[in-house]
Amino acid sequence: MHNSRCARGVGLVLLAILAIGWPTAALPTQNTGPAFVELSWLSISNIYQRIGSLGVLIDGYITRVPESEFFGGGGGLASTRRPWSPDVPEITRVLSALGGPASINLLLTGHSHFDHSFDTGTWARLTGALVIGSRTTCLQVQADNVPASGCVTIDGGERLTLAPGMTLWVIRWNHSGDPAVNPEQHNAVELSQVPVRDPATGGLRAGVAEDFPNGGGNRAFLFVADGPAGRYSWFFQNSASAVDLDVPIVVDGTNYGAPLANLQAAVKAAGLERVDLWIGSGAAAIASRVLPVLNPRAFLPVHWDGLYSPFKAGVPAPFRDPRLEALLKAAGVELVTPAQYGDTWRLDVSGVRPVDTGLRQRLGF
Repeated sequence: MHNSRCARGVGLVLLAILAIGWPTAALPTQNTGPAFVELSWLSISNIYQRIGSLGVLIDGYITRVPESEFFGGGGGLASTRRPWSPDVPEITRVLSALGGPASINLLLTGHSHFDHSFDTGTWARLTGALVIGSRTTCLQVQADNVPASGCVTIDGGERLTLAPGMTLWVIRWNHSGDPAVNPEQHNAVELSQVPVRDPATGGLRAGVAEDFPNGGGNRAFLFVADGPAGRYSWFFQNSASAVDLDVPIVVDGTNYGAPLANLQAAVKAAGLERVDLWIGSGAAAIASRVLPVLNPRAFLPVHWDGLYSPFKAGVPAPFRDPRLEALLKAAGVELVTPAQYGDTWRLDVSGVRPVDTGLRQRLGF
């Protein structure tokens, strides 16, 4: 069953893989894309997107590796005391709430730390969906018995056609932190080989200096839909550092460009003057640099709810960031505040608004 489902996922985005490469001018509007997208927040930076008939899960970290398992490094996340395995029953429960295996056709990872890609291999095995991510993510999912053909490596600079009238621009991005403070967490590092599972437990080492480095920094995603009523767009990034947003990312001697310059190039290539929604992490220091480039109509914060509280316990505390809120207000950007896991919004040419799809209830909230 896995191989047939994997073939279904590859076929779904085959056009995307053949369309890699940024054009020198904006693509013509075809108005053949979806009329709207539904976006559901599933904790941390996990976003489930329903784009017409296409189901896309970004990150998807449902397992919670306990804080007590980590130690070392500038951020205390470098190493772990023992191997750990994904919480398959809880992932399966969330998958059922989303609609079962057929509800997910594509798995994206922004970067490859444990709190983003730890469960990606499990999602791929349960759904047969194609994985798109860093070289590190592709090696990680191979350790989870996903075939190499089930994952496509992206480096930034790709234009992927997900469906007629639905384009994804991949942007090389950086990770939070500071090379002088927590280099093992911040600096761009890729795995060079498939991680080896522990022979006794079958688990992997979740540390950011072990089996889960960041995957060469980060990947951000700019989605552009040319729907029947016109064009709308949204931008996703799950980490960032204000320290070097304007410094080129170099991995193994290859220069992948500076994050802000890469974003500017993608926005220009897509023919956008502004995006309708920014889904992102980071506080005012990040927003002050990114807002002038994106000029977003609305902002949805993610990755603010902690890393360790069990998913089924729900949001541990309300969102609150006075400096960021003041900055957004001054820029005329609507703050879309998540309240609970499973919250869902509909985005179209008229903007973003909350919708009740019953997902919160199906998740038990």
